[in-house]
Amino acid sequence: MPVFNIHHITKYKYDRPVKESVSEIRIYPFDSNTQQTIDHQVIVTGQPEIFVTKDYWGNQTGHFNLVQPHTELLIESKLIVRTLAPTVFSPGNPAGLELMKKEMSNHFLLLELARLTEIDLQEKLAVLVNEFYIPGMPVAIIIEKCGAFIFQNFSYIKGITTIESTVEEILEHRSGVCQDFAHVMLEMLRSLEIPSRYVSGYVCPNQNGMRGEGATHAWIEAWIPVNGWIGYDPTNNVWALDYHVKLAVGRHFNDCTPVKGTFKGLARHSLSVFVSVGYEDGQVIEEISEVKIKEPGPNELTDYDGGHLAQQQQ
Repeated sequence: MPVFNIHHITKYKYDRPVKESVSEIRIYPFDSNTQQTIDHQVIVTGQPEIFVTKDYWGNQTGHFNLVQPHTELLIESKLIVRTLAPTVFSPGNPAGLELMKKEMSNHFLLLELARLTEIDLQEKLAVLVNEFYIPGMPVAIIIEKCGAFIFQNFSYIKGITTIESTVEEILEHRSGVCQDFAHVMLEMLRSLEIPSRYVSGYVCPNQNGMRGEGATHAWIEAWIPVNGWIGYDPTNNVWALDYHVKLAVGRHFNDCTPVKGTFKGLARHSLSVFVSVGYEDGQVIEEISEVKIKEPGPNELTDYDGGHLAQQQQ
């Protein structure tokens, strides 16, 4: 049962004072029997009161408004968490799609093909699924085969996609980062009517050479009969177990965005994200990401409700 010390700072900087930064944050550890929160502190510039509620998906969600003028907004999370998941998961469960459909209950929203609207795109997706899917295959094996297919056929390249990239674009160039691979895997599994959800969090492998360590990460969870929700990380081709720390779940990235919001002011802004993961052996892995921003023209600046950028998960 490893313990991780995670330090996560989101920093917005403005080239002139802004006010009323209204933000929504999902940087709280997800309430789950696979992890235990030992200590968690959230610190925000100006110390506004943070109202914490649970959203539709069960995510702890904070809301605050920094009213006074400011040129910088720091949202800092200091988390100490113990993961309780097993170290291995064996996909030996023989349950197939028929049993899964009997257990679906209220998971219908997690079947929608949220980003696939064109018929030809759905046909392209079906071609990819047929590369690994055999009718009658157990659900757990389908999930494992799907993740392995993405890992083997898509290239991990930072900077080639953005948070706006569609599944169609990702399928076209077959490359991206964890957020992209999670979205592709969701659409593949949902096309087979397997309830699946997006997961936002951190991967903490401690020198295992995994992609996405030391940064916010994304993977998927799918419903396996009898087992319930089980995570799979297609970016690293592994089941999400004791080295994955979960923050939020939902249909896709927009349901799980760590930080988003608006502000009032005639200003350009920049975004940087720092994540540090400390291990029990004293090792620390950290990463600073600067988010590239398209500079608005003089006529594009507004004096009302500028939108905060969100960082793509790596």
